Amino acid sequence: MLKLAAVFNTYSTTMSAPAETSPAPHHRGQGQSIDLLGKIAQLQGHWQPRVVAEMNDYQFKVVKIAGEFLWHQHSDTDETFIVLGGELRIDLRDASGSIRALHLQAGQMAVIPQGVEHKPFAQAEVKLLLIEPRGVANTGDGEAGARTVANDLWV
Repeated sequence: MLKLAAVFNTYSTTMSAPAETSPAPHHRGQGQSIDLLGKIAQLQGHWQPRVVAEMNDYQFKVVKIAGEFLWHQHSDTDETFIVLGGELRIDLRDASGSIRALHLQAGQMAVIPQGVEHKPFAQAEVKLLLIEPRGVANTGDGEAGARTVANDLWV
């Protein structure tokens, strides 16, 4: 069973090499069974999302995270976090600067509305399925940085 966990607070200072990736398969992950945990097992580092399927203009991405990400927002789209393993915290900051946290465990999910500043955190490794439109930068609307990952990398 899937569980969701909110994890967004402590940044991991070490990153492993990215997983092997391949171009999008002609079937785009459609009409077949996809072993999400098997795909995640192929990932060699944290914070390196990889596409496993597409539906219309949306991509389904698996990722392993540990530690803290950065504050960011997506002005043009919502973002869905589905926790497959572990416990995740997602800090949310409103326009007044107030912060509240979502806590998700395996089997739980959260949709972060467009324009809401958020920061994922995992005390220990968390396995996630992300759902977002094709082309969305993992670091949001800001400038690309060390944590920005290229789009459309498949596993």
